[in-house]
Amino acid sequence: MARYFENTTIFNFSWDQVACGYWKRYPNPQSNHVLSEDTLCRQVKDGCLYTKRVLTKTNRVPKWGERFFNAKSVKIIEESIVDPNQKVLVTYTRNLGYTKVMSVVERVEYRSSGPGQTVARRSAWIDSQVFGFSRAIRAFGVDRFRKNASQMVNGFNHVLHAMFPRQSPPHLAPVQHTLKEMREAAAAATDRAKANVLSSVNRT
Repeated sequence: MARYFENTTIFNFSWDQVACGYWKRYPNPQSNHVLSEDTLCRQVKDGCLYTKRVLTKTNRVPKWGERFFNAKSVKIIEESIVDPNQKVLVTYTRNLGYTKVMSVVERVEYRSSGPGQTVARRSAWIDSQVFGFSRAIRAFGVDRFRKNASQMVNGFNHVLHAMFPRQSPPHLAPVQHTLKEMREAAAAATDRAKANVLSSVNRT
């Protein structure tokens, strides 16, 4: 049976700021494991922005896990829905490959939690189908996911503070981002990630 993990985080930024900053989360000091971002498709439907991306991340495993994992990186599918009218951003992620060894499915919902605050509710399901080792692998997966979730929050907060310095209270300086602006920010994030990858290749 899959292990379940959930937590709730409060970001001290408006939903508009969080929804805009989401596309600029990488790079940040906590995200050295994120190698690239690529957009597969993006469309506006019924006033909502739908995006599907592939993220490539390093795949660090403990010594005992090397018998099950031999890939240096892992691909992550990320699907998201931005509803600017209801002020809701929902993301779904899952790993590609090695799903029988360990599969991780995550859902995060960002909603306004009053002036200048956004609540993020994170849910994750970690499973393994490796006979005789599934329980240990699930336990390892939950522990690593918990640590990674903390790093993700710290990294995202770092980006938000850089984008929106606290020069005045949120209610005195509202940020209104249109769907078009959010889509442009998402596209810019993809271009920036590709440029970083090309730069790294050219240096080698």
